[in-house]
Amino acid sequence: MPETILVTGASGFVASHVIQRFLDAGYDIRGTVRSASSAETVKSRYPPEYVDRLSFAIVPDMAAPGAFDKAVQNVSGVIHTASPFSLTVSDNETDLLQPAIQGTLNILDSVSAHGRTVRRVVVTSSFAAMLDLNQGLRRDYRYTEADWNPCSYEEAKLTPDVSVAYCASKALAERKLWEWVESADKPLTFSVATICPPWVFGPALGDPNKGHNRLNESAETIWNLVNGSRAEVPQNDFMAFANVHDVAEAHYQAYTRPEAGGERFLVAGGRFLYQEACEIIRKRFPDLKDKVPYREGGALDETYVADGSKAEKVLGLRYRNLEDTLVETVDDLLKRFG
Repeated sequence: MPETILVTGASGFVASHVIQRFLDAGYDIRGTVRSASSAETVKSRYPPEYVDRLSFAIVPDMAAPGAFDKAVQNVSGVIHTASPFSLTVSDNETDLLQPAIQGTLNILDSVSAHGRTVRRVVVTSSFAAMLDLNQGLRRDYRYTEADWNPCSYEEAKLTPDVSVAYCASKALAERKLWEWVESADKPLTFSVATICPPWVFGPALGDPNKGHNRLNESAETIWNLVNGSRAEVPQNDFMAFANVHDVAEAHYQAYTRPEAGGERFLVAGGRFLYQEACEIIRKRFPDLKDKVPYREGGALDETYVADGSKAEKVLGLRYRNLEDTLVETVDDLLKRFG
């Protein structure tokens, strides 16, 4: 009988590819969603032969005590992808910090109390949990798994910069996770690993004719480069990327490989600079030249490096490059919105 994997936040972009990867490998999936209608939408992304291997648990509020108590029962592993990722919020604490932190603690508490068959929990964190925004470009610096975003809870709560609050939410949630693991009052029957990707690009799953056409933050970043809405090349922000297929593979390998337990993985395929991205898109999609912003030289700044080599060594990843990733992403966006 196939093992069942719980994937939280099943409607999300990364989660959809994680689900696909585990289904392809023969696992059954239980996904958490906020509503029954969301479950139907998620189910429609996958081929008919997979539908019977998909089940769902309704979790309206992942920050509520005991939110995952039923969902974690009788599964072999948990992939916790659920976390707020929006740069449009009304309150940093309510919309970002508490859901990220409490949702992570809730999944650990539920597995500890009710997930007797769970062997490993893999949590989707972010490169944002490593990035020190105060350092800017930080030329020649190499970010690794040893780095942590230093922003405090109070700073994140009060900042008017939502991107700072978002990055802090990822760091604070992951710190709480490792503190929880280290302070457990009894030997754990499961191990934990975290995956920390930067911008995640790639195609969305599902038929665009069936309503699978909502833009996530990363897709919107690329869409705004090709739809004529930007007159100038944007200022660089999150200067690293990963292909969504590689991120999904990282979650799968972090679950299946014994040596991944207790480890943190930065999953990054290389740098992401807007001018470089625009040049690639203009070259590979000549018909879009009049819409893609252009600037003569000078914007390819030397910047930090997000070092994804540990995931290559331990998880066996082979990263897709930026050009192939952008072509795949833009192709998909044009099919859905072009």
